[in-house]
Amino acid sequence: MAEGKAAAAVREDRLWQRHADMAKLGGTPKGGVNRQALSAEDAAARNLLGAWATARGFSLFTDAIGNLFVRREGTDASARPVMSGSHMDSQPTGGRFDGMYGVLAAFESLEALEDAGLRTRRPVVAVAWTNEEGSRFQPGAMGSAVFAGHNRLDEMLQVKDWKGVVLKDALAETLKAAPAPLRDGPPGFPLDFYVEAHIEQGPRLENEKKTIGVVTAIQGSRRYIVSVAGEEAHAGTTPRAARKDAFAAALRIAQAMYEATTDRDDTLRFTIGRVDVAPGSPNTVPGKAVFTIDMRHPSDAVLDTHEKKLEEIVAARAAPCTAGIERVTAVAPTVFDPAVIDLVRAKAGALGLPNMDMPSGAGHDAMHIAKLCPSGMIFVPCERGISHNEIENATPQDLAAGARVLAEVLAALANR
Repeated sequence: MAEGKAAAAVREDRLWQRHADMAKLGGTPKGGVNRQALSAEDAAARNLLGAWATARGFSLFTDAIGNLFVRREGTDASARPVMSGSHMDSQPTGGRFDGMYGVLAAFESLEALEDAGLRTRRPVVAVAWTNEEGSRFQPGAMGSAVFAGHNRLDEMLQVKDWKGVVLKDALAETLKAAPAPLRDGPPGFPLDFYVEAHIEQGPRLENEKKTIGVVTAIQGSRRYIVSVAGEEAHAGTTPRAARKDAFAAALRIAQAMYEATTDRDDTLRFTIGRVDVAPGSPNTVPGKAVFTIDMRHPSDAVLDTHEKKLEEIVAARAAPCTAGIERVTAVAPTVFDPAVIDLVRAKAGALGLPNMDMPSGAGHDAMHIAKLCPSGMIFVPCERGISHNEIENATPQDLAAGARVLAEVLAALANR
């Protein structure tokens, strides 16, 4: 295979236009997207990708959790495929590139291989994973987790969204609106390699003036719910000394947690993202307060240490109320395959693209697929590191650069 031939066939204009076309599906007035999992907008995006795939002669199929696959055949029908992709669902006020770039970069790689007339021994598959964001149905990264056997299909199909819609029903509606041949059997099939492209969702590449992030690992993440129980009382007649104010206790707990999770090198990530106070009346002392915690670090040992600190704070700061903390999810850190990391670095260097090694602060579908086969990720910059936001932005040049590296990596892996 001629070195650089796949990269040379990547078309910046085509990739950019694909993003523009997809951004219309669920587009928001501020230039972002609201394309939540298994919505009408999600179905429209699936249909559009399917139409592009069919026009190029690629095969299209889905599985029992709704993951959508586009396959370019290899010369060896018995060889396991090389896969690349990401997700097409978004946050309610999401950006145009989060997830979608990984899907379109993978599809552009398939088109580049086709345009360059390059045959590969292994098939190359582009995938759009179901419900990565977890904004409508939880947990996130659901499609890849079911594919990898981390989550059970039957349990995920019974998950409900905030309005009580059952995922199984939403999936059936989506597949009816965006039909694709259903692969027989449970989700999951053997892979040889997996590489995922994504915008960084952080500022390091832009700050360091690097075009390619060679992703070495994904940091571990844990989520918790803290529940504080107090006693409702009249806001005008109950002295403060006599109150069991659940929100006041929650504030004490939260403040102590922020202080306990501040580290010198600013590596630990601690976020309280949702707070609910009941009964929610202006003239009633709150009897209940519930808040969520998202905590992340590359080391499980560090997460263990800080989890114990959180538990101690809840026990010590709740009085005169009572409180408890529940761990909801725990995802261990993912370390990517050294051979895939080296290949990404080498291909970026061969193309003359400034690059740097870096971990991923956010979770991605690759963290589940890395348990099945050698895996890696490629990052490209996004403006000011802003993501999960309607103003999220990336340049056509950077998107194309990442796709060129991806195309070269996939071509090399598919011929090993």
